[in-house]
Amino acid sequence: MNPFFGSVFWLLVTLGVLVTFHEFGHYWVARRCGVKVLRFSVGFGKAIWKRVGRDGTEYQIAAIPLGGYVKMLDAREGDVDPADRGQEFTGKPVWQRIAIVAAGPGFNFIFTIAAFWLMFVVGRPDMAPIVAAAPQSMAAEAGIHTGDRILSIDGKPMTTWSDSMDAVVNATLGREPLAIHVRGTDGAERNVVLPLNQLPAGQDVGQYLDKLGLKLAPLPAVAATVLPGKPAAAAGMKSGDRILSVNGQSVTDYPDFQRLIPQEAAKSPTLNMMVNRDGKTLPLTVTARVESLEGQPTNWVIGVSSYEREAAVLRYGPLKAIAASLQATWNGATQTFNLIGKMLSGQASTKNLSGVIGIAQVANASANMGLGWFLNFLAMVSLSLAVLNLLPIPVLDGGHLLYYLIELVKGSPLSERAMMAGQYIGLALLFTLMGLAFYNDIHRALPL
Repeated sequence: MNPFFGSVFWLLVTLGVLVTFHEFGHYWVARRCGVKVLRFSVGFGKAIWKRVGRDGTEYQIAAIPLGGYVKMLDAREGDVDPADRGQEFTGKPVWQRIAIVAAGPGFNFIFTIAAFWLMFVVGRPDMAPIVAAAPQSMAAEAGIHTGDRILSIDGKPMTTWSDSMDAVVNATLGREPLAIHVRGTDGAERNVVLPLNQLPAGQDVGQYLDKLGLKLAPLPAVAATVLPGKPAAAAGMKSGDRILSVNGQSVTDYPDFQRLIPQEAAKSPTLNMMVNRDGKTLPLTVTARVESLEGQPTNWVIGVSSYEREAAVLRYGPLKAIAASLQATWNGATQTFNLIGKMLSGQASTKNLSGVIGIAQVANASANMGLGWFLNFLAMVSLSLAVLNLLPIPVLDGGHLLYYLIELVKGSPLSERAMMAGQYIGLALLFTLMGLAFYNDIHRALPL
């Protein structure tokens, strides 16, 4: 699927699922509390589909998919038939109103736990945490070597590259020294400490990672497979040969080798190569040719393929997955609140925010990576929606909860004037936040 249309499609799927679940939380608890629900809408604006249920609720899908709402019988919005006063929202006890408002984020938390659980059971394919460090980077100076396998970070065992990077990314926000236990290519284990306290405050995660220089170890420049009848085989290359140079230019890893072949073959198809075989250095003359391999676009090829990266699948049994999903939800929630706090204090950059464009791109990428990754994405977005909605900003669920908590304390509702003022402030904050996230998306796509 085209990346643009794929992004749009998977964004609609993501928002459709998560918004429906969020609004269903409000709807379900409202009905249990005896409140009449007039409309259940997924999306805003003009309805593109609707029907009236047996319970009298109008269910609809609206044209603008960026959210949804549950419209309840509310005396603040007009006169209420005396026969329906017992089903009116503001007439319910404050604890029931709190339960109805909190149910939206609460259902998002439930969805997050369920999505994480299913992800752990299905399995999320990944790569082993075998790393390298960019030259003169913080990781290199700390003692990370090419081929080191990360065993644990801050005392927590690591089995995949993604989990290792998540741990590092979260640690950069705290900017405190981070202990990493690794095993080198010689089999010896050792401890290294990344001095994250040396990172400057207020930068985004991407800048921190550039300074850190920690990356997946590149594949070695070794011919894992030499295809019969191709130029490399005709020149005498064998599986297991380590490529040392091409036309006198040193080869450090397989990506380097892949870059040099078309670059040098464009000058002359005859390539002078040096390989190491069983400890001996051998010269080979390989005549590259232009062709397409396995349906790929035509290019200069010699018929050599590399070894595959070591795979690692994050998977648990159904029972262990319960504990793992609860832990993942707790960790994600605390990290999100921590990031918000650091952005408010200036310790973390607001460039870490992503908007609809960023979410759409990640939705498409994760869907293309398989069910496990898409479930992981849904869980994280659902968790973010839950946390965002709990912020004490008027117009969000957290703002309404704040109103009702004040009502509990003072014994009476806030004045209409105070609530309206809060709504205007909340809208201004929300639009500022959305605008900033949208700007970040555009800035990432078109660096300014």
